[in-house]
Amino acid sequence: MFTFLKSIFGSDTSLIDETDTMKKFLIVGLGNIGAEYAETRHNIGFKVLDAVAEKEDFSFETAKLGAVGVFKVKGRTVCCLKPSTYMNLSGKALKYWMDKEKIPLENILVITDDINLAFGTIRLKTKGSAGGHNGLKDIQNVLQTTNYNRFRFGVGAEFSKGRQVDYVLGEWNETEKEALKERLQRATELVRSFVLAGVKNTMNEFNNT
Repeated sequence: MFTFLKSIFGSDTSLIDETDTMKKFLIVGLGNIGAEYAETRHNIGFKVLDAVAEKEDFSFETAKLGAVGVFKVKGRTVCCLKPSTYMNLSGKALKYWMDKEKIPLENILVITDDINLAFGTIRLKTKGSAGGHNGLKDIQNVLQTTNYNRFRFGVGAEFSKGRQVDYVLGEWNETEKEALKERLQRATELVRSFVLAGVKNTMNEFNNT
């Protein structure tokens, strides 16, 4: 905890510098800061990480370029990041914490909403295009690769032509809110599996469930 606080307040000390590099993980939930965005579809990345924090019993603290929380599981240390850069600059925050904690690319997982998947659909991929998602576009530009793990959470596409922005920045309806309880539980299980079992095993178990 002392190391964590020093990191938050500007020390050069690594947040998790006592851990072997290959046992460090960075989970990045995409979203926009501010109460007006909290319950929007575009903020599912933040919502998943909040569920992870509740399950793993840790809290987020304000740090450079985002809110950061850390938990440990079976010898692995997991840094969870909710960028404060707004969606379009998500890559800046990801790269900062990736470099600061010396976390290898294969141990990074980005959680994002996806309108190309039906509501509640879970899909883990190791690469792919940004699919028009501004947060993924920026991450791709910053990392200069499309080969990074992403956890795509389906939000559906129940909007008319030209209304995509309004839809993803709109709030969950009552039916979705009720269904999210189980879906968020499943999402926390996916994150834990990614850390403990690896991406391929996790894909086999969780994709499309």
